[in-house]
Amino acid sequence: MALTDLDHYNIFTDNLDRSVKFYEEVLGLHNGKRPEFGIPGAWLYCGEKAVVHLVGVKQNEKTGAGTIDHVAFRATDFEGTKANLQNRGIKFSEMSVPDFNVRQIFVYDPDGVKVELNFFS
Repeated sequence: MALTDLDHYNIFTDNLDRSVKFYEEVLGLHNGKRPEFGIPGAWLYCGEKAVVHLVGVKQNEKTGAGTIDHVAFRATDFEGTKANLQNRGIKFSEMSVPDFNVRQIFVYDPDGVKVELNFFS
């Protein structure tokens, strides 16, 4: 078996509306079709693919078996993205990757997940 692509990542959140708003308004994903699992949640799409799955839980129901440092997306419009974050008062950091012509922005979602945005030139 060979892996070919990242399908999605799942986040437990104790404030579903806040997290949906962040992924839509700050990162430009869109809330789309999600199966009825009988629990609150949302699927956020990048184009036609649901890449972020959110599950609404009470704070004491959050679980996890390990540590993920960050999740990365390819992105476009470095300056526009930076301006959007600044206009919203959202803290971020940026760096360039030597020899790869990549500029990066790092931002944290409302639940503390670090999101890396890669802008290839």
